[in-house]
Amino acid sequence: MPEVNGIKVPFIPITGNETIVKKKLPEVKNSFESLLQTELEKIKFSNHAQKRLESRNIQLTDTDIDKIQSAVQKAELKGAKDSLVLLNNTAFIVNIPNKTVVTTMPVNSTEENIFTNIDSVVFT
Repeated sequence: MPEVNGIKVPFIPITGNETIVKKKLPEVKNSFESLLQTELEKIKFSNHAQKRLESRNIQLTDTDIDKIQSAVQKAELKGAKDSLVLLNNTAFIVNIPNKTVVTTMPVNSTEENIFTNIDSVVFT
């Protein structure tokens, strides 16, 4: 009786008496994990922040977003929780652990220029 991987089978395998080689699937898990990690590290904008960007006509370029991302990473390394990120005369309040921009406003439009409930400031 023919054998497949050391097990006797009641049929003749198509490959004849050759050794059956099991092909290894590519490491999909690792690529998924790295993609997920990359997405989790990107900054997000809350609904409130998105509405403020639109209502205050604040336009952000990819370079601006990269600068904010870099500022968030620096603040995270210092242990910050809620930061004021200043970029091009625009203030962004960012929750550092969640990497989420909570609100944004032009610096020259704030009436009292007071920012509360922050523990750090990052200039970009």
